[in-house]
Amino acid sequence: MTKRASSPILRSATTRKSSSNPNRARLYVTGGTGFVGREVVAEARRRGHATTVATRPASSGRGDPGRSSEARVSVDLRSRHGLVESLDGVDTVIHLAATKEGDFHSQFAGTVVGTENLLAAMTNAGVSNLVAISTFSVYDYLHATPGQLIDERSPIDRNPALRDEYARTKLVQEELYRDFARAGNQVVILRPGMIYGPNNLWHALLGSDFGSRFLRIGRNATLPLTYVENCAEAIILAAERISDPDSALAGEVLNIVDDNLPTQDEYAIEVAAHIDVPPTVTVPWPVMNAVSSAIKATNLHLLHGRAKFPGLLVPDRLHARFKPLRYTNARAKRLLNWTPRFTLVEAIEASVEAEANSRSTRHSAEPLVSFEDRR
Repeated sequence: MTKRASSPILRSATTRKSSSNPNRARLYVTGGTGFVGREVVAEARRRGHATTVATRPASSGRGDPGRSSEARVSVDLRSRHGLVESLDGVDTVIHLAATKEGDFHSQFAGTVVGTENLLAAMTNAGVSNLVAISTFSVYDYLHATPGQLIDERSPIDRNPALRDEYARTKLVQEELYRDFARAGNQVVILRPGMIYGPNNLWHALLGSDFGSRFLRIGRNATLPLTYVENCAEAIILAAERISDPDSALAGEVLNIVDDNLPTQDEYAIEVAAHIDVPPTVTVPWPVMNAVSSAIKATNLHLLHGRAKFPGLLVPDRLHARFKPLRYTNARAKRLLNWTPRFTLVEAIEASVEAEANSRSTRHSAEPLVSFEDRR
């Protein structure tokens, strides 16, 4: 495996300088200990904001004692107990928390009920500024034309019965956000594409595990990617602007993707130059689309839709992940005055470096049993 030399302009989260921000605020971040949330909290700290990180009772309730600008509160969003009190003194809420695993009922409780409880608590606490994190999964991909531009005006899925649980619950969550905005609150909805970064480089927009191999679907579709640190910066910029009446941000929906988006092949080649990837079989998009469409038609006509198939064979899900489409971040760049900080190559290099540092730190605390790279 050939490893490229690090770019001289590569900047990691740990070395980026803090910025002086005259508009400091107290930000309340749900999901702040997760993959994206950690970077959001770090970016808020770099920009001089105080943060309150809402953690589940099972999580650690203590922050880093050296970080005086960060507080942690232990709350369960599925219950309203203690939520209003935890919002005391907060200026803006960044709602990242969502349940991505489990059946529909588990995800509904974690995502939808949790959001209902949070918004009710915000109303009672008098907190009206909300940066609401949604997802590209809400769009109607089945009826989009190949090559179509997906932007903030594109239709969302109005009949998601055959979509995965995550898409279905995030669609309901978005309606809660819109209700909160209609009640007179200041809301901006951010829809990130696929967020990649350390330990999340080889992801679901490329394909799926298929026995001992990885099944790639297509080669030339553009990937709607955003590097985790680029995405975190956009989220904090939205939090800074949502309370500014001159920003015209309230009521907006913004797609968050990076510049110069790669195709599936371009991304896979770049990742494979830095990490070990699984043995892969590639199926062209037209072939997979034809197979899934034929299976759906057969299921409807002969089995009355009762048969269940893997997600890759369900057109509603297949199109959402692999249909060749185009994407834009123009609206987010204009309204947030945001430019993605990391290029694709820099982001992958930074991710690989972060993974190596994490392994080194983890292994230094373990008994030395071998020199095997346990990637």
